[in-house]
Amino acid sequence: MPGLTPPQPSRFTRRNFLIGTGVTAAGLALYSGEFARHELDIVQRPIVINNLPSSFHGYRIVQLSDIHLDEYTEPFFLERIVHKVNALNPDIVLLTGDFITHGSLTFIAGGHALHRCAEILSTLTAPLRYGILGNHDVAFNGPMVTKALTDNGIPVLINQHLPIERNGDRLWLCGVDDPGYSRPNLDLAIPAKPDGPVLLMAHEPDFADQVLAHPRGPLVDFMLSGHSHGGQIRLPFLRPLILPPMGEKYPEGLYRFNHMQLYVNRGIGTVGLPFRLNCPPEITVITLNPA
Repeated sequence: MPGLTPPQPSRFTRRNFLIGTGVTAAGLALYSGEFARHELDIVQRPIVINNLPSSFHGYRIVQLSDIHLDEYTEPFFLERIVHKVNALNPDIVLLTGDFITHGSLTFIAGGHALHRCAEILSTLTAPLRYGILGNHDVAFNGPMVTKALTDNGIPVLINQHLPIERNGDRLWLCGVDDPGYSRPNLDLAIPAKPDGPVLLMAHEPDFADQVLAHPRGPLVDFMLSGHSHGGQIRLPFLRPLILPPMGEKYPEGLYRFNHMQLYVNRGIGTVGLPFRLNCPPEITVITLNPA
């Protein structure tokens, strides 16, 4: 019929499809590597503790984990995190391991990254700061990591416990050596007859099963872990894509058992790939409340 335009052939070709897919993948890599990796999430977590002494009602703990300076976690990002933690004004800061990355591919030596990390963390203004070792710390050089942190005002608990006292009341803070690379000793880490709630730091969250099975396991009220990074990349309807050994069963968030509770922090840094997706770096603010 006069005046009608004949149908045009489709311009959708395999080449166009591949170009479009490549552009999408590049954009996703840019977003997950530069934007999502720095989208800091401050998570507020009220935790109910049985028989919590009145002096510790509302006690505020900030947990940081898996910093992994300096392969993918830049010093400026850690400085920004410390600034935000100081603004939160917590009662105590707990650091649950992996301060550096073992086998880092950066040109900066691991020792330099370690001391830079410890120096930045020394600017935390909380009245109490304690840490434990992670698998990367032990694989790199556990005694060196411990000394660098301790020299900068952050004691490291290795199969040890100590009391945190407030107005005559007490809770017990415990830390085990890294369960993945060392020999955690719960008989040393957990007091035999605690006269207050027991908080346990252990880097790998799946170690919770061993804690629960141990004779002193029922004494532990709350366990704090990291290690898993929350999986780093989380796609809809799929399990987290990157989960390390001993970080597969309890990848992130809060878990409740018969008596003990476990919180798994998603961490600050990344390992393997400098990407995060639907799994932002985390500062956890834990507020203790009575049952």
